[in-house]
Order: sequence, then C-alpha cells, then structure tokens
Amino acid sequence: MTAPETSALPPSAPPLALLLDVDGPVASPQTRTVQPGIIADLLALASAGIPVIFNTGRSDAFIREQVMEPMIAAGMPAGLLIHAICEKGAVWFSYTAAGPGPVHVDRDLAIPTAFGDDVRRLVAEDYASHMFYDETKLAMVSVEQHVAVANSDYREEQALFDADAMDLMRRHGLGVVRLDHHAPDSDDQVDYRVDPTIISTDIESVRLGKDLGASRAVELLAAQGITPQAWRTVGDSRTDYAMADWLHHNDHPVKHVDVRPADGIPVKPYAVLTAADLGLGAEVIHDDAGAAFLNHWRAALAG
Repeated sequence: MTAPETSALPPSAPPLALLLDVDGPVASPQTRTVQPGIIADLLALASAGIPVIFNTGRSDAFIREQVMEPMIAAGMPAGLLIHAICEKGAVWFSYTAAGPGPVHVDRDLAIPTAFGDDVRRLVAEDYASHMFYDETKLAMVSVEQHVAVANSDYREEQALFDADAMDLMRRHGLGVVRLDHHAPDSDDQVDYRVDPTIISTDIESVRLGKDLGASRAVELLAAQGITPQAWRTVGDSRTDYAMADWLHHNDHPVKHVDVRPADGIPVKPYAVLTAADLGLGAEVIHDDAGAAFLNHWRAALAG
C-alpha cells in the first residue's frame, strides 16, 4: 500500500487515531457536504499528530470533492498525510496538501461489470425520479437518493428497487443476501449483499465491510511506523460498529461513537459514546454530533 510522500510524519505512538465513517458523522446526510467547523477540527487534530482515517462506503471521488478539497482549501499543512478507505475496503488512497496519491482497487472484490450495466438501466427506466446510479464507484454498485426527494418517499421506492436488484442478481446467477433474506446461487453460495442505508443502496461483495476498512487502516499506519495507543471509531449505523469490533478483537484499545443511536445501542465489550456523553440532547445527531466530538477531542488535546 503505497502513499504520497510526506515531509513530516506524525509521532509513532499518538494517543489516539480517528477512524471515521463519512455519511452522517462527517458529511450531512441531507446536503452531502461537510461543515467548515468539521474541516477545521479535522485539520487541527491531524496537525497535532492524531491520525485521521476515513472508512466509508463512499467513492474516492466523493472523498476528494467533499473532504480532501475543502481541507486543502482551508490551509492543509504540507506535512500532513490523510488516508481514505472507500467502498467499504475495496478502494483506498492517501492525500496530502499537494493532492491525492494513487487509487488502489481490490479487483477480486468488484461486482461483475455486466450486472452493474443492468442496474444502471434499471434505475434509468424505473427509478430515476427518486434515485441515481453512482458512476464514481469502482468496485461496488450503488444507487442514491436525489437530494430534492423526501426521504420517506425514497425509502418506499428503495424497498422496490432492492427487490428488483435481488431478482436481477438471481438472473445473473449471483448469490445474494439482503438483511435476513438469502438467495444462494446454483452452487449454494452467497457472494454478494444488497445493503440498504437511509439514503442509498450498496450492492457489494460480502467480504466488504467496515471491519475490512479497519484492517486496512491499521496496515496503512503500520507502513508509516505508527501504532496508536487507542482508537476512536465514529459511525451512524449498526454496520459501523464493525470497525470497533475488529479493532477490539485484534487487541487495539477502542471506543465507538454512535451519532445516530436511535436504532439502539448493542451490548459491546468496549465503551460506546453518544452525544449524551457530551451533555447534549437526543436531537443532536449525524454531523452535528460528529462535529461536537471532534471539537471535544481538539479541546482535550489542547489541554
């Protein structure tokens, strides 16, 4: 895993490393953009030697446009190196103030091209009023809610789309699972999943996940000679807990921040934090909660 050259590496044993989901904790689910305050705090934390790593289902193009470019525009120091693990571990790259380094794609985890072409046609013919096909994905197939569409309306159409996508996978001879529904292929294998979120549906290899992203994050830091003393993972869904699960299982001290705990907080062998731990109300969720935690960590680091 190569990365761009950087002139000043962070300390080899920083007190914390941040592993951040993007949609929800960093980017607004409504606008898909990042608050300037979040950009400022990310830069301040990274400049203080705290590794900042994004672990997202988003594409490398989204991270470049919505996170990297605003960080560079805000005055990213030349010595900083930020890692971005995209498409749930299938794609990754690193960037500095000079821009992005090479984009790496694990082709073994990519969806067959012919299936993606059929999903593109399905969306264009039947669902274009509510969602669009994400042309920036390199390994996954994803569709996403139009910003102007009400989420309640999208969620109704999403259920219909997901059923059509699973039927399409069966016609391609691909074993698939969605939530608790399994549809194995002719060899009784399930190699792919249909994964609905609040604003999108990802169709992906079952080997992808936030746990794979966590593994890649540790590898990327190890390649720099960095072993964090502890980790903070941040997400807005149950699947994001897999980051902290993997880190805990592999003996990395970790606490997880859930910025949308209304789904219920599962029992875990590590601490789970919410906005309530900062004295904030239950209405503080998504990127507002993410912003509060980033600001809290920045203040704690400053002493």
